[in-house]
Amino acid sequence: MRRVLLFAAPFVVAAAPLPAEQWANTQLPDARQEAQAKALMETLRCLVCQGQSIADSDADMAADMRALVRERIARGEAPGQIRAWLVERYGDYVTYDPPFSAVTAPLWLAPVLLLLVGVVVARLTFRRKAR
Repeated sequence: MRRVLLFAAPFVVAAAPLPAEQWANTQLPDARQEAQAKALMETLRCLVCQGQSIADSDADMAADMRALVRERIARGEAPGQIRAWLVERYGDYVTYDPPFSAVTAPLWLAPVLLLLVGVVVARLTFRRKAR
């Protein structure tokens, strides 16, 4: 009997639901709170998928983050506080609009530089063809 219990224990523990998981794929009962949570989740990047928001991702990490957002919204925290906490915990990469800093400067400046290079190349190409 003891061996059976020892064998079954890991399965029982693994099957026990985590408290936050209830909010991973379940909407909050309050429509206003759910709207706040959804709006915040769409601005946060999935750290596993990297190209999807946590609202759209099927990754376990995204589900955990959705649950965390909904749980904190249900407790009455403001979306700005939750976002700040997630940025503090995971860094600016968790947001789709990182602030301008020395680390994120290439992200903000690369499109402008590429546009300028394209204009210069196009101008030089058209000048040669005109001659």
